[in-house]
Amino acid sequence: MFSRTHIQTQGHFKENISKEHLCDDVCVLRMESETLHARRLQRRKSSDAGDDEWHEAPAAPPERPLSTLGRLYVYALHGCLCEVGFTALWDWWQTKDRRLPGHTSLWALPMYALAIFLLEGVRGRLLAQRCPLLLRLLVYTLFIYLWEFSWGTVLRLLGACPWDYSGFSYNLAGLVTLEYAVPWALASLIAEQHVIRKTLRLRMAN
Repeated sequence: MFSRTHIQTQGHFKENISKEHLCDDVCVLRMESETLHARRLQRRKSSDAGDDEWHEAPAAPPERPLSTLGRLYVYALHGCLCEVGFTALWDWWQTKDRRLPGHTSLWALPMYALAIFLLEGVRGRLLAQRCPLLLRLLVYTLFIYLWEFSWGTVLRLLGACPWDYSGFSYNLAGLVTLEYAVPWALASLIAEQHVIRKTLRLRMAN
């Protein structure tokens, strides 16, 4: 009798231990499942927060073309720089002066600024009509001669004309000369293909 009771007690004890182990395993599995679920939720929140930050990132500030005053400034500096370089090389060709003392005048600032600004509009119309390059260069060169003669006439009346072509063979009143036809055509080509085109592409942030 004692042995049977003892055996039954041991059996119940083992059964209780097995149930306890099973409960522990179930609890561990639940905890691991809850932990994984919590991690997944955290990842989703982090991903959603990242998406929100990406969508809420500030947009790039709008850009606007260079203003008329800004383009005039660029054209004025370009014209004066080219004149200094050209006169330095021309004088070196005539006198072999290695100091290359190029020169210009403050009157050249408004002259070149307005000239290239007007050429900007002429260029647009000629390109819209698909005029060939040689015809465009001819129009530009004629415009430059007319512009130079007009400014020279006004400045001479004021006693302030900074150039005199009287020493050239094919000059008109000392204000323009045919010897500069090729340099003016080359200058207009540079203005059309590079200066005006790239200046119009400039953008300023608001």
